[in-house]
Amino acid sequence: MTQTAPLHDPAALTRHIETRYHARHREQLPALAAMAEKVEIVHFGDDHVPEGLANLLEKMVGEMEVHMKKEELILFPAIRKGGTPSIETPIAVMRADHDDHAAELAEIRRLTGNLAVPDGACGTLTELYSGLDEFITDLEEHIRLENDVLFPQFEQAVQVHG
Repeated sequence: MTQTAPLHDPAALTRHIETRYHARHREQLPALAAMAEKVEIVHFGDDHVPEGLANLLEKMVGEMEVHMKKEELILFPAIRKGGTPSIETPIAVMRADHDDHAAELAEIRRLTGNLAVPDGACGTLTELYSGLDEFITDLEEHIRLENDVLFPQFEQAVQVHG
């Protein structure tokens, strides 16, 4: 998945985000939540177990699905039409969601000791931390593309034309 994001074509960028990031998050998160739950059950009470990680990831599954649906059904169609006079409102909502996601990523890092795999960790924990690393990298790039590349094109247009 090394597609280059079409940075200067907002409609193409929204499609890229949906196919590259939304689809991938929908694959990643439920599997990661299930692995975290398994690790927490099997290794309950062990010092190196990231207690609460499964609950956080389950919560994120729901939150991110709602967030991605808002983008797919409301914001991205408006962007593909060239924007609307009130587009700054859904953009502000998405930015706030992104701030929440960033806080959740910080909590994942805290719970996992910054994804440091403990000595003698089982295969599931090792796979979980590797998957979390990939998920975090993907979500951070997804957020960066929207916050720093896509959204400013429409926020500036509103300020100039609105």
